[in-house]
Amino acid sequence: MSQQYNFRIYVTLRPSVLDPAGVAVESGLKQLGYSQVEKCRIGKYIELSLSASSETEARSLVDGMCDRLLANTTIENYSFDLIQ
Repeated sequence: MSQQYNFRIYVTLRPSVLDPAGVAVESGLKQLGYSQVEKCRIGKYIELSLSASSETEARSLVDGMCDRLLANTTIENYSFDLIQ
């Protein structure tokens, strides 16, 4: 019997990869007077629902989706949380 599982997925650039969007946002925030900002990095947030027979299977499926499509693992890291 399948159950519904909901995940939050976070995709971010690896620390060694230049983040032009993050630099632009950081600059913009400083220009608006937020001089406290020291670093800004931009990433992706994905919510995903799927059916699986177990939590282990659901996690495995999401890991495969991230590795194959949702993240470019050459330059990005990903993590995900199961939403209860």
